Amino acid sequence: MNKYLAKDQLYKMNAYWRAANYLSVGQIYLYDNPFLREPLKLEHVKPRLLGHWGTTPGLNFIYVHLNRVIREQDLNMIYIAGPGHGGPAVVANTFLEGTYSEIYPNISQDADGVKKLFRQFSFPGGIPSHAAPETPGSIHEGGELGYSVSHAYGAAFDNPDLIVACVVGDGEAETGPLAASWHSNKFLNPARDGAVLPILHLNGYKIANPAILARISHEELKSLFIGYGYKPRFVEGSDPEMMHHLMAETMDTVIAEIRAIQDDARNNGNTKRPIWPMIIFRSPKGWTGPKEVDGKKTEGSWRSHQVPFSEMSTRPDHIKLLDDWMKSYRPEELFDENGAFKRELAELAPKGERRMGANPQANGGILLKGLKMPDFRDYALKVEKPGQVVGEATRVLGNFLRDIMKLNMKNRNFRVFGPDETASNRLGALFEVTKRTWMDGTIPEDDNLSPDGRVMEILSEHTCQGWLEDVGSALDILHLSNVPM
Repeated sequence: MNKYLAKDQLYKMNAYWRAANYLSVGQIYLYDNPFLREPLKLEHVKPRLLGHWGTTPGLNFIYVHLNRVIREQDLNMIYIAGPGHGGPAVVANTFLEGTYSEIYPNISQDADGVKKLFRQFSFPGGIPSHAAPETPGSIHEGGELGYSVSHAYGAAFDNPDLIVACVVGDGEAETGPLAASWHSNKFLNPARDGAVLPILHLNGYKIANPAILARISHEELKSLFIGYGYKPRFVEGSDPEMMHHLMAETMDTVIAEIRAIQDDARNNGNTKRPIWPMIIFRSPKGWTGPKEVDGKKTEGSWRSHQVPFSEMSTRPDHIKLLDDWMKSYRPEELFDENGAFKRELAELAPKGERRMGANPQANGGILLKGLKMPDFRDYALKVEKPGQVVGEATRVLGNFLRDIMKLNMKNRNFRVFGPDETASNRLGALFEVTKRTWMDGTIPEDDNLSPDGRVMEILSEHTCQGWLEDVGSALDILHLSNVPM
């Protein structure tokens, strides 16, 4: 592997990764003594350990590399952590970039703040182990597996400058909603929409069983995603230095491919559906964690999926194991005497709203505005005498939706989602002002298909729901409170 990163850049990025891993382990295990400046004791460890370590180091690794391309290319990017219990990673990284402390000033950028950060995680009165709604930059909670990709595309629709980095866990990749959502790329128009960068995170195992996509052959896996309409690029290995170089080079390549696709559509008018890039990232489960616990393989096995070891009250050797593990990240090189993240490392994070935890697209509807709405009373079915008028409620609703669409067409902030039933449910008036979104070829018998259509139809109701849930992070949405009274 050729060296891609400069020596100093490699050192700092790896140190940043170590810091994120250290904070992640601390969240799972520690109640006190956050920087291990006194001998670790049982009373420093949480009495009940809850959380998931196995996916976390990979999520941290990806976040660090996304930070680099955001800074170097001034990208507008958000991060979706698909693995269900990726909370430690997202919290750690938003803390390191400063967003967390800005939103929650009591979690300060010092030793006391780190102590509170650790205590609150998966603890009574604290925060969940998932990337919950209160987590900065999170639009995907992850607990109900299978919606990460559909959420990512929902956020990208009508957001031409946005790139959504979507990390897909190999366990959630086995779910029906996730399997169907890969087809969302057939609905993304590079001329008017943003982009989604799927990153399939293969670390081998679910809770106890091997993950299917982690065990099939390289060629079968590659063929699967080519069949879905993607151009997969592989980043595989366990040696951190080699993986940093490979991931950095791959990131630059896929971002360039995304930009080329968008430039071709926006400047040359190419309306053909493109083949979008994706990354298949294979790393050990529980990467950088304990190699063995009680003589059994842990890193790279299902045993690191949750808490790698938890019998702290009856096993003093486990306390020593935790101490050695956390000290392996060399926190004294990462944090100063006050517990603040060292400035030369903190500078690797993007600035202001370019930080993924601070991006307005992912924080509480900051960008949402009310739709232009017609008066619903103008659509009332006039009933002069009982039993004398024939009418259909959904057909009337179709006229109402048609006019909402028409009023908001210029702003491109209203879409309709459904499982191929717009016409059959008597909402066909919508097709007077727009068409169905369709990025592939058409034949004469097709009806109302266009790359610019704003009616989104796919038979997977899971995908429709996922798109709808997160299109609100990027678009204006219909609020009944906006209806004139």
